[in-house]
Amino acid sequence: MDADGEQLVSVSVPPTEPVDEMRQRVEEDHAEAEYLNDREEVRKPLKQALEETRRILHEYDETPENGLAVYVGTVGDDLVEVVFDDPPAPIGDRTYGYANEFDTTPLEPSASGTATHGLLIVARESATLGRYDGETIEQVESIESDVPSKQDATGRDEDRFQGRSEERRTEFFDSVGDAVERVFLDSPPEGEEPASHDLEGLLLGGSEVTAEPFHDGDHLPETLADEVLGPFNVEYAAETGLRQLVDAAEAAGKLEATDAREALNRFFDALDDEDEPAAGGVEDVEEALEYGAVETLLLAESLSAEEAQTLEARAEEEGASTIIVPTGLDRAEQLQEAFNGVAALLRFPVE
Repeated sequence: MDADGEQLVSVSVPPTEPVDEMRQRVEEDHAEAEYLNDREEVRKPLKQALEETRRILHEYDETPENGLAVYVGTVGDDLVEVVFDDPPAPIGDRTYGYANEFDTTPLEPSASGTATHGLLIVARESATLGRYDGETIEQVESIESDVPSKQDATGRDEDRFQGRSEERRTEFFDSVGDAVERVFLDSPPEGEEPASHDLEGLLLGGSEVTAEPFHDGDHLPETLADEVLGPFNVEYAAETGLRQLVDAAEAAGKLEATDAREALNRFFDALDDEDEPAAGGVEDVEEALEYGAVETLLLAESLSAEEAQTLEARAEEEGASTIIVPTGLDRAEQLQEAFNGVAALLRFPVE
């Protein structure tokens, strides 16, 4: 989104800094703008934007938990006003300025502020490795197993089968450990040990007959062996299983769910649960807003600023909270494709 001339105001305040300092800076610029010639067509929209920014900042006595970002300016013939006071990740930079486009960089989660977990599912047929950064669940690698099944053993061959099965399983577990080292550990300089990693922890999942023996065996790199969370019971060694693994860790209290991911999961679970009403799509959500039924409004980050602002304002009028769902979040694409990026958790069903 851009405008003719430097008239779009961008403000961001990290959670660790007081909002009143930023408010004072805007006050000073607004006071100075009062002396500008009203006939300057570019400066008039800037004065209007500073006035509105000043008004918004006066609504906050303290900086919100994850910081505050405010964007105000005239685009075309419309005054655009977008406020983020509950961003999905803490704002890392303090910024203030005006230009011909908004500076949304502070809303991008910083790498240093994102806790990444490694994901590992070990099943009899295969193993799957992935990463979870608080938003995105990414499948990184899959390893097939050649451990023979019990159906392959018959009669007098059972003892030999058992020995062959144990040998193949050990080889498979060792290959999984090698993959973990390759995927998650930085190779150390020659002659230096051990390798380092940037993970907050390694979530381990699978069945009792695979994940637990793998965990109890000496198969993981030493630097990650003490970072394991789990094992958790997971049915599938695939992308679906990775989601199950993260859900299981959150349910066990070993992993903190982001507000956006928790709300999004609640919404999709509610679609199959008559006891927790929900609405999806602009039309149904607007109807629920009219009835005052919305408890939590979910808006995809991909929505236009104007549409997001309008819906958020209506939700605020009805006493509902709003959560912005980041584009990279697991299932965010499903929200966009199935419901045009708009959904809501309801206080009561709307017929």
